[in-house]
Amino acid sequence: MRWPEACAGGQVGGSLRRARRCCDGREIMTGLTSIHGLKNEIGVLVLAKRRRWWIALLLSVGVIINYFDRTNMSIATQPITQEFHLTAGQMGILLSAFAWSYALLQIPAGTLLDRIGVKWVTRMGTMVWTIACVLTAIATGQGLVILSRVLLGIGEAPYFPASTKATGYWFPRHERGRAVSLFDAQSKFSNAIGAPLLALVVTHWGWRGGFWFTAALSVLYVVLFWVSYRDPHEDKRLSKAEYAYIVEGGSQSEGEAPGGVWDNIQFLLTQRKVWGVFIGFAAYGYSWWLFLTWLPGYLETSLHMSILKTGWYSAIPWLVGTISELLIGGWLVDKLVNQGHDSLRVRKTILVICMLLGLSVIGAALTHKPIVAVTFISIALGSLVITSSIAYSIPTFIAPKGMVGSLIGILTFGNNAMAIVAPIVTGFIVQATGSFMYAFLLAALILVVGILSYVFLLTDLDPMEYGSGRLTGPAAEDIQS
Repeated sequence: MRWPEACAGGQVGGSLRRARRCCDGREIMTGLTSIHGLKNEIGVLVLAKRRRWWIALLLSVGVIINYFDRTNMSIATQPITQEFHLTAGQMGILLSAFAWSYALLQIPAGTLLDRIGVKWVTRMGTMVWTIACVLTAIATGQGLVILSRVLLGIGEAPYFPASTKATGYWFPRHERGRAVSLFDAQSKFSNAIGAPLLALVVTHWGWRGGFWFTAALSVLYVVLFWVSYRDPHEDKRLSKAEYAYIVEGGSQSEGEAPGGVWDNIQFLLTQRKVWGVFIGFAAYGYSWWLFLTWLPGYLETSLHMSILKTGWYSAIPWLVGTISELLIGGWLVDKLVNQGHDSLRVRKTILVICMLLGLSVIGAALTHKPIVAVTFISIALGSLVITSSIAYSIPTFIAPKGMVGSLIGILTFGNNAMAIVAPIVTGFIVQATGSFMYAFLLAALILVVGILSYVFLLTDLDPMEYGSGRLTGPAAEDIQS
């Protein structure tokens, strides 16, 4: 019998039960007969705790590469506009091209993950996005740039759903806030380091050099992920003690949902709390994508900065966002829940407060001073990104077995649909008014809708009962029998 099966079947001995208590941090190890034995077990458990955090680090590196691929287009806005003679509206369309495929494939990617698994879907995705970076670097016209960005969206579409699903497999419930915030925070950290780094590359080697740079990084990550990632049940580097700790701590069960793809999606869409997170996450997504695609352009056109200076100023809000998400969205949330505070109340309170602070974007709409504008944007972005890690973790709590990928796909579809809307709407608002003021005010209005959604629709974090939705057909009969 394989050791994971022995763990699941309750045949693991007392040493593993002691391991769980020690790793959990809430009970002292018992049943040891000597100091020598105590030292040995502590040594084993220190080693046992490392594998899942290595997986979290692996996922985090992938997020950094993902966002380098996306940020380089924002940094290269002015050189590309000049080379291809684009208007602000046309540039908005180009900036949104990545999201056309990225958003539309979120739900299919989620269901594919539930059927095929994290390992193979992500392997294929990393290879596709690497090819897309190369194609962008050699593009000779606006049409080819758009085509390559659409291909990039196809390759990167599964990555966040895959990372969230992997986190559900690899981490117990009481560590999941930190685990999700660790990889999700890299989407902000990558912009903090990527904006000045890519600005430097573009300044010295042109906008094509920026894409060759990210293509090279992507090749390295393809190799790293291919040799390193396995699900817990097949990972030979995962110790028995750590596996038991993960499972006993409430990790998501590996396996498929019993129903068909569309029956599962239909079930999820009948749930009120799914819509609560969907609308709130989409509202956050509008501001997120506005900043991600237009922040460098805003600093260049409205505040008259050079590309290099824009890169450094752009880094400040993203650095603030990285720190705030790790400290509040990850560490503080887990700490409060582990102290016995109600999980829903903790997460919902932080969601609402941070969305309210996101309204600070209004301040950026009313100033032409760089320091003041960046301060307001840092407050807004630093608060909003905290809601991201909380929203990403919710599917790992509420989704039925085998539906985490599908639920994440639904949520990220709503969020990333804003990647299509925000750049285009912002571009045409700027083209029509010559200012970013009304673009920022619209983002604030959408945030208000998100706040109301979290307050009134997110009712609990209990796992959903699969048979409670309005299902019809053979799948529903199988589940209910």
